[in-house]
Amino acid sequence: MTCSRAVGLAVGFAADRALGDPARWHPVAGFGSLAGALERRAWADARPRGAAYVVVLVGATTGAGVAVERATRERPVAHALATAVATWVVLGGTSLGREAGAVDDLLRAGRLDDARQRLTHLVGRDTRVLDADGVARAAVESVAENTSDAVVAPLVLGALAGVPGLLGYRAANTLDAMVGHRTPRHERFGWAAARLDDLLNLPGARLCALLAVVLGDDPRAAVRAWRRDARDHPSPNAGPVEAAFAGALGLRLGGETVYPTRVEQRPLLGDGRAPGVHDLPRARALAARVGLGALVTLAPLAARRTRPRRR
Repeated sequence: MTCSRAVGLAVGFAADRALGDPARWHPVAGFGSLAGALERRAWADARPRGAAYVVVLVGATTGAGVAVERATRERPVAHALATAVATWVVLGGTSLGREAGAVDDLLRAGRLDDARQRLTHLVGRDTRVLDADGVARAAVESVAENTSDAVVAPLVLGALAGVPGLLGYRAANTLDAMVGHRTPRHERFGWAAARLDDLLNLPGARLCALLAVVLGDDPRAAVRAWRRDARDHPSPNAGPVEAAFAGALGLRLGGETVYPTRVEQRPLLGDGRAPGVHDLPRARALAARVGLGALVTLAPLAARRTRPRRR
C-alpha cells in the first residue's frame, strides 16, 4: 500500500504555506502567456471556437499530467515528489492571504488610494469607486471565493485524480479568469471556459462552504446564510462559499458591485453587519483554517486512491 498521493498533497500544501507562489518563472504565468497568444489567433465570436480553445489547452495540460502520473506510478517517492510540485504550483492560498494582508495594511495606514490599487490584484471590479468599507467588503468576498478556487477545489481534484487533476483544474481555472467573464469580446468565446470552471468547482465549493460552517465563529448563522441566500448569487459556486463565510464571520456581504463594463446588484448574504477594515484578518484566519481542514479531510481519500492494484 502506498500513500504517495496523500504525502505529495501534504508536502505541496506545506510548500505553498511556507513559500507562496514562485517569484519568477511561475508555470501558471507561462501557461497564461501561451493561452493569451493562442486566443489572439483563435478568437471568434462563437461558442464552438471557444470550446475548441478550451479543449486544446486543458486537454494538453491534463495530458501532460497523465504522462507524469504514469511515469511515476510504480515509484512512490517520485510520485509523491511529482504530486508535491504540482500541488505547490497549483495552490494559491498563501499568495491570496498576502494580497489581502497588503490591502489590510494599506487601509489601516489610511492609504485608501493605494489600497484600491492593490485590491485590483484580487478582484476585477472598478475599485476607484470604493470607500474604505467597500474595499474591505470586496477583499473579504475575494478571500472567501478564492479560498475555494485556489485551495479547496484543486485539493479535491488532486485527491481524486492526482497530477492530471491538479494541472487540468488550474488550466481550466486560469482560462476562466482570462476569457470567462461576460464582456462583449468573451460573451460567446468564453462560454465553455466559464462552464467548465463551474463544473470543476462544484465539489470544492461545497466542501469549502461546509468547512466554513464547521470552523467558523457561528456555525448556525453560516448554515442559515448558505441555505437561504446562496441560491440568489449569480455564481453557483461563489454563492455557497461567500454566504457561508458571511454567516461564519457574522457579516453581511453582497450589494452593489461595480465592474468596468457593468453594475451588478448582488444579493445580500448573511444577517450581520457590513464588513470593515478589522474584519480582513478574521477572514484570512478562517480561510487558513478552511484550507488546512480541506487537506485533513481529503488526505484519506487521496491515500485510498493510490493503493496498488492486486494481481
